[in-house]
Amino acid sequence: MAIEYRLTLAGDIPLEQVAALAAPDGVEESALPGYPRLLGADLTHTSGYSVSVYGGSNGYFDAENDDGSQWEWEPGTYVNIVFHMPKDDPAGRAAPDMVAAVARVLAGRPEDAALVLNGNWLLLTRTAGTLATHQPEWWNSYGVRGLRP
Repeated sequence: MAIEYRLTLAGDIPLEQVAALAAPDGVEESALPGYPRLLGADLTHTSGYSVSVYGGSNGYFDAENDDGSQWEWEPGTYVNIVFHMPKDDPAGRAAPDMVAAVARVLAGRPEDAALVLNGNWLLLTRTAGTLATHQPEWWNSYGVRGLRP
């Protein structure tokens, strides 16, 4: 079983711009016919994860917030950056490297954003330029006590 972190940015953003921030060494475009455009990079050997970048419209995202309440968000258009990680990370670098990539994306893009773990737990939001981290036990467990884009 893998672990997935999904960073969603609101807006109709060129995928290449987002991919250049998430995977600066380059991405490949999927050639699967009949599917939406997908950019990806295998960074397993350098960062412990692979990354996929794709866009969509009429989004609906939800996750559990710190207090157990349900957070919901419905961006009209969006770009998802999905970090795919193995369940075990013997080097312990995947989560900190992913957080560094998230910080690069947020520093390079002004849009509202949300970071969600496994589609269930809200870890970060940025609304109208205000950044908030959620699930402090997650941030503490990986030694990344917050995000500084």
